[in-house]
Amino acid sequence: MTDLTGKLLIAMPGMGDPRFDRSVILMCAHSEDGAMGLIVNKPVPDLGFADLLDQLGIARGDGPKSEIRVHFGGPVEHGRGFVLHSTDYESNSSTLKVDASFGMTATLDILEDIADGTGPRQAFLALGYSGWGPGQLEGEILQNGWLTAEASPDIVFTLDNAAKWGRALATLGVDPLTLSAAAGHA
Repeated sequence: MTDLTGKLLIAMPGMGDPRFDRSVILMCAHSEDGAMGLIVNKPVPDLGFADLLDQLGIARGDGPKSEIRVHFGGPVEHGRGFVLHSTDYESNSSTLKVDASFGMTATLDILEDIADGTGPRQAFLALGYSGWGPGQLEGEILQNGWLTAEASPDIVFTLDNAAKWGRALATLGVDPLTLSAAAGHA
């Protein structure tokens, strides 16, 4: 099994699940026990970071260092928030170090730190996550549901969500117009 932690999953056309249509997912954890990732290119409409802070009763100090977007991270536990961020931030024992470029924190202290300007340099908040049981993701990849690619902060944290799918494909030298929904096996 190839460990996909820190890699991008890029949804193939015709995957069959509309929740993942043209999705780009940063894999936060992958092992024999299953996989977990966050969709990085599907913003939640009509919910801004400031609105979320207000709902949670978190005071805004100097504010975030950059614009923070709220995304649909996936269909599992969509009421739970996860902050995907640059590795310049770590919250005691609650930050999962994904790899050398990304960390993930799912506790309120990171939201408080972002609100007062002491949070990570780059970040976005995901509501929910994408999860797979043992062997499930590998099966979906074999069925031509996903391509995998190297992840870069430039793609993950760019504010242009509409371009992320095409940019991720371009890192593989793939033109989206040439993709087919049919799998080919020799």
